[in-house]
This record gives sequence, structure tokens and C-alpha cells, in this order.
Amino acid sequence: MPSFKSAWRTARGARPYQEDSVALFPGPSPIEAGLASAGRDCDLVTALADGMGGHAGGAAASRTVCMEFLAAFAAGDEAVPVRLGAGLDAANAAIERAVRAEPAMSGMGSTLIGAAFGASGLQWVSVGDSPLYLLRHGEIALLNEDHSLAPALDLMAATGKITVEQARSDPRRHMLRSAVTGDELDLVDLSKKPLALATGDVVLLASDGIHTLEESEILRVAAGYASDGPEAIADALLRAVEAARSPFQDNISVIVVAVE
Repeated sequence: MPSFKSAWRTARGARPYQEDSVALFPGPSPIEAGLASAGRDCDLVTALADGMGGHAGGAAASRTVCMEFLAAFAAGDEAVPVRLGAGLDAANAAIERAVRAEPAMSGMGSTLIGAAFGASGLQWVSVGDSPLYLLRHGEIALLNEDHSLAPALDLMAATGKITVEQARSDPRRHMLRSAVTGDELDLVDLSKKPLALATGDVVLLASDGIHTLEESEILRVAAGYASDGPEAIADALLRAVEAARSPFQDNISVIVVAVE
């Protein structure tokens, strides 16, 4: 029977404000959703959201998305995938209500990764470009879909339509094809069945500020601190991002879950 140990960290990067939010239950979290439990068939539920809309709108959007997702997920008694979808729908509806109540907030929105950990493994729902990684046996794998334009640009580079450098420097690279904005969701990544987890696995949820690091560097840093636990991994990842000294560093938030 697996057990899960978790930690989270967040930093503003080079931005003057923070638009990311994270939430974990049970466990220390900056967001309290008033939950009594994580719900049936679930030992740990986590949410990470990267807001859009500036200092007020983005921060409010990401916080709302995390709170509404957690509350709706825990309130349900259906199978985990149904509750993941219900959590996303509740978060999207809450953004719609917020914009309707305050039209000046039009344009606010957020990405979302919602992940549930239990005896059967890991299940998730995601919208946007916040990555969900599995680190196992010296390898790293992106589990969820990237709903930005980056995959399309990378495909164009792979087929020779543009160069790799053009793909990486294209200003449209981080434009989102889907986000939690209160409108109909164009793209949703919902896991179809649990991903079995084993002792020693590390699951990483992150905002796209993590992309300052190559995946190989994320793996190297995490592996170097794996024996010290998720707190050490989370701290080391943020130090590595800071050490890169990107002048345009986005907000960076991580949730690290270690399987024991």
C-alpha cells in the first residue's frame, strides 16, 4: 500500500506579483478549502493553477480555481475521474460567475492541474500548459497534454517547416489553446485510468515557470535530492530556476509528491 509525502514551494521570479496558487489536502497548503477529507478512493488531492489577468485578476483566478476544484472534488462520491471532471467544471463555473459579477475582471483565467493519489495510483485532470511529470528510475516523463502552441511549433520544426530556433523563440509559443476562463473548455486532459505508482517514484506538478530548466536538468536536480524528501527536492528546483538568472523569469510554483 503506497503512502505519499508532499511539499510545495512558490516564488515570484522576475515578476512584481504572484499569479500562481497551489493547494494540497491533507497537508500544509496556502489555500484552505474547509475539507473534511480528500474523498473516496483518495489519500491525497493536489491542485496547481497559473493565473492570467494581471496582479488582481490572475491571482484571484488561480486561487478561485484551486479552492473550487478541491471543494467540488472532495464533495463528490463518484469514481475519481468523474470527481476530477466535476472539480474542473466547478472551477470554470466560478470564474464565469466572478467575471459576470465584476466585468472589469474580463480576461481573467487560469491553468489547472488537479491530481488525485490513492491505492490505485495517480489520476489527473489538466487544462493549459502547467506540466505534470513522473520521475522514475532515472527518467522523466511528461504525463499531461500541453495546451499551448509550443507542441505545434515543435512539430513544425521536426518536419522542417521552421528551424528549431524559430520554434523556441516564437512569441506565440506560450499562447494557450485552452484555459479555465469561464467559457466552454476547448481542450481537457483527463486521465482515463489510474497510473500505478511504485516506491521511489516522484510526481511533480509545476507552473510553466519551470520551463526555464530543461527536463534533463529537472531530473538531475530532483534525483540529487530524492533521498532527502520532497521538501528538499522542491527547494532545490526553485534554487536551480533562480540560478539560471532569466531576466524574464515567470512565477514558479511546484508541488512534489514522493511515493514511499
